[in-house]
Amino acid sequence: MLSMELNAETPAPAALDALGQIVGSVGFTGEATGVVYLYSSLDFAILITSRMLGIEMAEVDHDEMVNDAFGELSNMVVGYIKSRLCDAGLSCTLTIPSVVRGQRLSIGVPSEIQRRIIGFRNCENHLLAEMLVKQKK
Repeated sequence: MLSMELNAETPAPAALDALGQIVGSVGFTGEATGVVYLYSSLDFAILITSRMLGIEMAEVDHDEMVNDAFGELSNMVVGYIKSRLCDAGLSCTLTIPSVVRGQRLSIGVPSEIQRRIIGFRNCENHLLAEMLVKQKK
């Protein structure tokens, strides 16, 4: 959909970006409960938005456009994860996507939560996916 190659890489802390960082998240609840966060520089989020909308980067002129596109990307990624969980017999429901922006954003996690982080690269752009899952007792 984005006509963009992403390669897996070792997760690394986000580099400082003059425009800031964007984080999209979608939760899931049911037999499996957790949340997935996608972290990106705002520059990369603008590129992703232009590819999703089929427009030039210079035409991405509203924060709302970027937020909507990054939220939708988060929703698509977690939709795929939900499908895999359901295939494994763990039915769940997704929450609505949310997007936050800032500098040096990170998520604090209690010790009983399982955390998995995967890094991706497209040229000099990085995308970090973090999945937090709470085990049923």
